[in-house]
Formats: sequence, C-alpha cells, structure tokens
Amino acid sequence: MRHWYLLLAAGVIAILGGVFALLNPIAATLTATILAGWLFVIMGLVLLATVFSEMSWARRLWTILLGAVAVFVGVNILGRPLEGVLALTLVVALAFLAEGVVKLFMAFGARGTPYFWMVLLSGAVSVLLGGMILSNFPQSAASILGILLAVDLMFTGASMVALSLHARDRPADA
Repeated sequence: MRHWYLLLAAGVIAILGGVFALLNPIAATLTATILAGWLFVIMGLVLLATVFSEMSWARRLWTILLGAVAVFVGVNILGRPLEGVLALTLVVALAFLAEGVVKLFMAFGARGTPYFWMVLLSGAVSVLLGGMILSNFPQSAASILGILLAVDLMFTGASMVALSLHARDRPADA
C-alpha cells in the first residue's frame, strides 16, 4: 500500500477520538444518538428514493413502509435526543442479552471442540453486559453508549494502526 501513512493517521485519529469519548462519555452518548438519528433519516430517504427502481408493487409498498419508518425514527431521535438515548440504550442492552443467549446455545453445540470455552465465555460476557445495563437503567443510559463508542473507536484505531504498519512493511508488488 503506497499511502499506508493515511491509514496510520486515520487510526491515530480514531484512537484519540476514543480517548476523548471515554473522558466525556455523556457528550459521546449524545453525539452517538444524534449520529444514529441522522443515519436513520438518511437511510430512510435512500430507501424512499429507491422505490421507483422496484419492479413489483409489493416490493414498492414494503420499501415505502421501511423508508417512512426509518425517517420517522430518525426525526424522533433528532427531535428528542434524550428519549433517543434511553431507547437506544434499551435496544443495546437487549441486543447484548440476545447475542449472549445465542452464543451460549452455540457454545453447548460446540462442546468438545477447542472453541467451546471461548464461545461460552463470550456469551456469558454478553449476557452480563446486557444485565448490567438493564440493572442500572435508565441511569446507565447517560454514559453507556458513549463508553461503547469510545471502546469501539480505540479498538478500530488500533487495528488501523496495525494494518498500516503491516502495509508499510509489505513489499509493493505483493
């Protein structure tokens, strides 16, 4: 990769953003919620724009419905960001619980393999995280999304730095 330093710079920026979000998780939570609201609006508008490319009326109706719901959700999140924080935190907690339960079932399906303990541990951690968020809900809503954003930014940044250094050391013709 000729421009490995751009990936390195992006990784460093992501790490710094993650540290900043971790230092101010309430602001990061609100920022993540507003970004989610805008993403819902944009996604809904794109879906509505694709209505004319659908062939059947059934697909058009579903696309219109999904697009309208996405725009509605996004506008509501943007109009009431604090309520959006609560709703998104609840969704995240339930997603952790559901993901954890699925992983636990998968782990017991993989009993006797080298993957059993890692999948079991991952499932238990997901259930624990979901339970921790719900046990302190709605107070946890003030910071949990910001903390999750911070952790994701730092790990994404670290992986980008690692990939850029790998690309730097790799021969150009490989």
